[in-house]
Amino acid sequence: MNKKPIVLVLSHLVVAVTTAVLTVAVILFSSGTLMGSNKLQQLENLILNNYVDGADQKELEDAAAQAMIETLGDRWSYYMTAEEFAVQLEQQNNAYVGIGVTIDGQNTQEGMRIIAVSEGGPAEKAGMQPGDLITAADGESLLGKSTSEVQGIIKGKAGTSVQITYLRNGEEFTVSVTRATVKTPVAKAQMLPGNIGLVTIVNFNANCATETKAAIQKLLDEGAEKLIFDVRNNPGGRVTELVSILDYLLPEGALFRSKDNKGKESVENSDAACLEMPMAVLVNGNSYSAAEFFAAALQEYEWATVVGEKTVGKGNYQLTYTLKDGSAVGLSVGKYYTPQGKHLEGVGILPDVVVPVDTETAAAIYAGTIDPEEDPQVQSAIRALSE
Repeated sequence: MNKKPIVLVLSHLVVAVTTAVLTVAVILFSSGTLMGSNKLQQLENLILNNYVDGADQKELEDAAAQAMIETLGDRWSYYMTAEEFAVQLEQQNNAYVGIGVTIDGQNTQEGMRIIAVSEGGPAEKAGMQPGDLITAADGESLLGKSTSEVQGIIKGKAGTSVQITYLRNGEEFTVSVTRATVKTPVAKAQMLPGNIGLVTIVNFNANCATETKAAIQKLLDEGAEKLIFDVRNNPGGRVTELVSILDYLLPEGALFRSKDNKGKESVENSDAACLEMPMAVLVNGNSYSAAEFFAAALQEYEWATVVGEKTVGKGNYQLTYTLKDGSAVGLSVGKYYTPQGKHLEGVGILPDVVVPVDTETAAAIYAGTIDPEEDPQVQSAIRALSE
């Protein structure tokens, strides 16, 4: 027998087995870096330990969290980085640390035009006025920057100062402004011709109920015989604030209904005390959540005429969960219903009087720069109250 072919075959077999063992060893060695209790942790460790160009752990985790929430397909659930969550907390408290100006971010090539200055705020104390054009902060040009970029440059810790350069009638000024906590007004009262009171509600967050009731009382003291509530561009807010205002306005009965993710139903009710007088509510396509339910309750009780444009249609409510790194998730955990049990998700409120506006008018309404006499929706509400 010729043994040479057998020897060659056995040699090839040894090589093949050796190669297989080496491959398994490499796989086993690599898998040793896959530490963690679940797939996401394993993947994160794999990238952090082995990716050739290196990776930022915070960026990886923020992106993964964002992707997980987006996978739910719920337009109301959202992820916030630690920085974004801090901003949201300021907004919910209707207070922030800054210089106390509201700027128009539409056209920033010539500067950030101030459209409002907070009464008693740092900017007012420094002599700044509505109409001024902010061009620089601490020597850094703000021309062409976005509103968020400008806010990031101007905002800082309370008690610190920032050098603001601005233009007024073509003349340049530079002032030192000391940052401080600035409270954002939530409700504004304005008397219109014909003894009609206009109450503009910015949101339903902290202090909303107190300020709204105070605005109503101010108008009543001035002789208001009819009321218009403006919740256009109102993003909603806290249920407790909404219910407090509805209880003040409406007679005894259901105000607001909810059902959590376990199917538990709750109903908020009003007492018999109420405010009886002709009312109207202004809404538009940027009226969200509590703003919609405010209009819906007044409409269903036939307590007010709703005027404007169809609202967004937000019927799910969220709870905010804080994560260990300071980031947070706003997760839809239940549904809201009107006093009559209607779910507004994807439906919204259809006004009793539909009044569409063009893009330019909508922008002026959003910025708060339009006079009520030039506002077609306000004028339609006045006509509806007269009828």
